[in-house]
Amino acid sequence: MTLELLDVNDNVPQFPQSFYTIPVMENNAPGALLSSLTAFDPDLHENQYLVYFIIEKEIVNTSISMLFSINPENGNLYALKTFDYEIEKEFLFHIEARDSGVPPLSSNVTVHIIIVDQNDNTPVIVSPWRVHGSVVEDKIPRSTDKGSLVSKVIAIDTDSVQNSRITYQFLQVTDATLFSLDQYNGDIRTMRMFSYRDPRHQRLVVIAKDNGEPALSATVTIKLSTVEPAVKAYSDMTEVPLEYDIFSDLNLYLVIGLGSVSFLLLITVLVTCVLKCQKPMPSKAAPPSRNSVISERNSTIADSTLVSNDAYWYSMFLAKTRKGKLVVRQPVPKAGSRYIVSSLPRSTGLTETSDSAASTLQVRRTSTSDSTSFAIILSVFVPQVDSYSIFYNLKCWNFFSLTCIACLPCC
Repeated sequence: MTLELLDVNDNVPQFPQSFYTIPVMENNAPGALLSSLTAFDPDLHENQYLVYFIIEKEIVNTSISMLFSINPENGNLYALKTFDYEIEKEFLFHIEARDSGVPPLSSNVTVHIIIVDQNDNTPVIVSPWRVHGSVVEDKIPRSTDKGSLVSKVIAIDTDSVQNSRITYQFLQVTDATLFSLDQYNGDIRTMRMFSYRDPRHQRLVVIAKDNGEPALSATVTIKLSTVEPAVKAYSDMTEVPLEYDIFSDLNLYLVIGLGSVSFLLLITVLVTCVLKCQKPMPSKAAPPSRNSVISERNSTIADSTLVSNDAYWYSMFLAKTRKGKLVVRQPVPKAGSRYIVSSLPRSTGLTETSDSAASTLQVRRTSTSDSTSFAIILSVFVPQVDSYSIFYNLKCWNFFSLTCIACLPCC
């Protein structure tokens, strides 16, 4: 007698491990095989046939079944899309294995999908900011000290920590002895002070390179222009308090006022001096008469009259009262001639018939080849007044009328 034992579905499917970590390189192709998850069921026949499926869940508002798929017969896990490390870094879900027994038995396993970063992002320079492909221009004082911070280059990389590690280097520099660059933080500093031999414009090309394989990089060009310290002086001047500006305007008004007053005072003084120094206009000469000569230097002797018994002597000399001149009207006679002059003091108010002092006018003659000179000596005796001696120089030229004018000098 033969006995056959029938299998009962009394064993659950078993996975070799309870937790699976599956790394997936980003930028993968859609439908790429990620891993194969296989379970074991010791039952026989239909009880050992397993079916695999992903337990449904949502990740970031997306169903897990739209991201991954599993072959229900052999447990192969596939990616349904291309993953980007910068957007999605990991996924966590469960896979269940179920047998075909009655009732069916099942077990599940946790799957952790880790997206592995690739060096697929180029560093981006964010400081100093510039339009793509343009040159950054900056100005620095020519008196900058050694070790001063000139500029700072900052680049970022959205890759993973390892791939996003940035180092900085000079790709091109006008003077390598003038600037230094920190390879880790991107600080650009002066190694020495500027000299008159250094060019006014310095061109620096900095490269920022990541640590990926292969390494990616970005460059920036910085054009530095040195300026004189006058810029600082202008900056200091703009920081002057408001009170100083008001005080300056007040000073300006005071200066203008004082200048105007001084100018008017100067004009007044000049006009006064001109009026004081201006000589009176000569009056119209009196007609020939027996008036006497006026002395401009002595008010005591007022008038003199030529006295003669003959009209000839009157026609010989003419006395101009206002101009103090004695005019020779006829050719002078021989030397030794004498003339009598009457003097009337102005202060006494005497007339021609009053007591007047008689004076003697003597003519002395000296001859030369071309001209004849005469010395006229006039002695005047006036009551209550000391004697005055007046010397006249009379020079006559032998023209048609031999006329000469003698001016009365100071007494």
